[in-house]
Amino acid sequence: MRFKTAFLLAVILAAASLPAAVIGTNTPAQPLTRERIAALPSVQQPVWREYLERSERQMRADRAFLKKEMRKNGLTNGVAPHEVRGVRGIALDRPAEWYGQPEGRRIADIIVSFQTPAGGWSKNLDMTLSNRAPGEPFAPNNNSLFLVPRDNDQPQDTHWNYIGTFDNDATITQLRFLAKTVAATGARPGAAYRAAFLRGLDYIFAAQYPNGGWPQVWPLQGGYHDAVTFNDGAMLNILTLLHNVADGTNEFAFVPAKTRAKAGASLHRGLDCLFACQIVVDGRRTVWCQQHDVLNLQPASARNYEMPSQTSGESAQIVLFLMQLPHPGSNVVAAVRAAAAWFDATQLTNVAFKADGAEGRKLMPTPGNGPIWSRYYEIGTDRPVFGDRDKSIHDNVNEISRERRQGYSWFNDNPKRVLEHFRRWSLDHPG
Repeated sequence: MRFKTAFLLAVILAAASLPAAVIGTNTPAQPLTRERIAALPSVQQPVWREYLERSERQMRADRAFLKKEMRKNGLTNGVAPHEVRGVRGIALDRPAEWYGQPEGRRIADIIVSFQTPAGGWSKNLDMTLSNRAPGEPFAPNNNSLFLVPRDNDQPQDTHWNYIGTFDNDATITQLRFLAKTVAATGARPGAAYRAAFLRGLDYIFAAQYPNGGWPQVWPLQGGYHDAVTFNDGAMLNILTLLHNVADGTNEFAFVPAKTRAKAGASLHRGLDCLFACQIVVDGRRTVWCQQHDVLNLQPASARNYEMPSQTSGESAQIVLFLMQLPHPGSNVVAAVRAAAAWFDATQLTNVAFKADGAEGRKLMPTPGNGPIWSRYYEIGTDRPVFGDRDKSIHDNVNEISRERRQGYSWFNDNPKRVLEHFRRWSLDHPG
């Protein structure tokens, strides 16, 4: 393992002194389409066709709902709500009684008002201001500010984007807040919050693919958003919530037994998908990609600079989640042990990604630093790879544009925590 780490480090540092080179081009992910479904074995086609048709019906219903509201209120162009990064104002760490007090209930009311007809929420909404007004869009402007021709991030409709989504902690955070509000307010005062929570669970159930995974956006938006998404913890957030709901403890005690059972079944299908997505190289399991193709579960691309690859950050989150499961079966143990071995083999030491004057951040020799991991690794070689907005793929982070070097997390130390926890966990769960 030490030899492989030293070899990777030598390759990275040697590349820094070579002329710039492009080692590949990122190709767009494939959405779920009727044509792709028609190419499946005939026995698999009906359930996928039904899923796609249901998504399309829900999309039409969501858009018709807003259009009707706007017409009723004499609006031609709704003013988008205030945009913030993440889920501002939705605190999940307050004392339990706070969620039943005026400020907690005020935010819960705002959350309910922004719930889409399908039952989810958009991302980057400020939940501290005011309730959604009739005819007001369900989402802020979530369009990319850096679009180029044939950009992977170009939405089909710039006015209907990420409605609703699991991206940036959306939907799951709102549901957790509502559950805390229900627990703090009781049956009658919390009835509206309870109904919104249960409708949000139905949204999760409806969005789940026949293979157990979840898209980033539902109803489906097309493009890479249709992929089974681990990026930013999207699928793990869902699985963790379903695990809590199925247990029915703490603030989730109000959930009906039938719904808890449905959450448990959904959780198990999701875990089966997670295991199926673990990348296998030469017969050995490794880790996961940020997103996997909706039908064949192979690693898939997302934005222009996010290529099919083995990812350290999202995979670290997955392994930590798996090690927290009670009574892990042999499939969990095998997945965790394989991923831990991969983390151990791909760690980098004596380098740091840091500012280099006007050049911006660069990977530079830094004795004693580490371990760190590249965000992306090439499948099959385990060499770090890096993408740019023009879809070019590089094996040297110092080659990509300054804007991308400055604006993206190309290295992290998340697997360090995994390996520390694994050393203790593995004693109780031998392979």
